Amino acid sequence: MNTSHVNIDDFGMDTISLAGTLPAKLKAVRDAGFSQIMLAARDVVGHSDGIDAAVQDVRASGLRVTGFQVLRDFEGLSGHLHDYKIDIAKSMLEMAHALGATVLLACSSTSAHATSDPDALARDLRKLAMLALPLGIKVAYEGLSWGRTINEFTAAWDIVCRADAPNLGIGIDSFHAFATKSSLDDLDMLSPDKIFLVQLADFMWQETRTDEERMATARHFRVFPGEGVHSEALAELVRRLDQLGYRGDYSFEVFNDDYSQLPLPTVAARARRSAIWLSEDVLRRSVPLPNQIRLRQRAT
Repeated sequence: MNTSHVNIDDFGMDTISLAGTLPAKLKAVRDAGFSQIMLAARDVVGHSDGIDAAVQDVRASGLRVTGFQVLRDFEGLSGHLHDYKIDIAKSMLEMAHALGATVLLACSSTSAHATSDPDALARDLRKLAMLALPLGIKVAYEGLSWGRTINEFTAAWDIVCRADAPNLGIGIDSFHAFATKSSLDDLDMLSPDKIFLVQLADFMWQETRTDEERMATARHFRVFPGEGVHSEALAELVRRLDQLGYRGDYSFEVFNDDYSQLPLPTVAARARRSAIWLSEDVLRRSVPLPNQIRLRQRAT
């Protein structure tokens, strides 16, 4: 296939898939033809020259920031634990704003100290959204497949609806949807304008039966779309989201211990192959050749 004219602008890589320094990761992603990057906080705060230098490197890369991750175990706490998480959230929002990220990813709580009361969870997420609002940041709430109370995208959607904040929406992660065997038919209940982020990854086995197995697979054994055994389901997920009207970003969130031992260009090339497959074969979004553009303009 001639890939010189494919359009992979809808897809981006995540820094967690790559080893090395932040500048090296940014270069590998850009050199592979991607136009966007999902930033993990640890890559930013771990910069040898500090956060300001990290911000400068991100801005100089020319890559658009898909989002910033990840705020964990935020909702459902009380007292000093709640106050502590508010402080953490404020710091993460400030970093996201400095980096030009317009989406903060918040994962559903796994804490045994958190309440299961959905109205309390919604209140906390609304508060988070209100903290993000003046900074122009949207909050994407994602249900972890091992979340204590919220562990499917349908449950996350219920909390988002309860919270009813303009800049609070849902984040969908294909890994968690497949791990919990969530029905893709349930995507129809979502409003496309409230889907703020879609993260894509595959894995190598059909089932993850326990929370422990899900965590181990999610954190160490994900692969890029098309490399695992869920390719057909992943393609169907992307097609359904497109048919629903979702026109936002798709980020490859691939935690993989093997990939972290490979040269950055090798890993980025694997991600590019996945992006081409999804763009060309699944969504069929090719870039017209210049002559085709001129012919189309002339015809209109």
